[in-house]
Amino acid sequence: MRKILSILPLITSLSCYNTERDCANFKTGTFEFETLVGTEVLKTKFIRNDSIEIDYFKNKIDTFSIRWINDCEYVMKKLHPKNQSEKEPVQFKIISTHGDQYTFEYSMVIQKKNRKYVVMKGTAVKVGPNIIN
Repeated sequence: MRKILSILPLITSLSCYNTERDCANFKTGTFEFETLVGTEVLKTKFIRNDSIEIDYFKNKIDTFSIRWINDCEYVMKKLHPKNQSEKEPVQFKIISTHGDQYTFEYSMVIQKKNRKYVVMKGTAVKVGPNIIN
């Protein structure tokens, strides 16, 4: 009984913990995102306003349309796809925010029968204001 009573305050304090999600602050701006591919860390820079995102990755520039579902979720679709797989939209969900960074999950919107459903995670850092006109 004593063990249960000693654990009760811990359980109570953990159940009250809410992850910060100030998503509106991340709808627009200039961001950087790093990811590990094999042994190489790759950096992407992107600029986003409420309806468009421009990505800079490995000396290439891609432009995407954005449709916000709510303050924390949006769907991106490449504006000038070069093949069928680039035509597929990607859904993003901001799962937490902290200061100038946010953690997100992303996955393909349309799941094909022969493809495993994969949800990836990442963290983006806001490095500046929105400069898309």
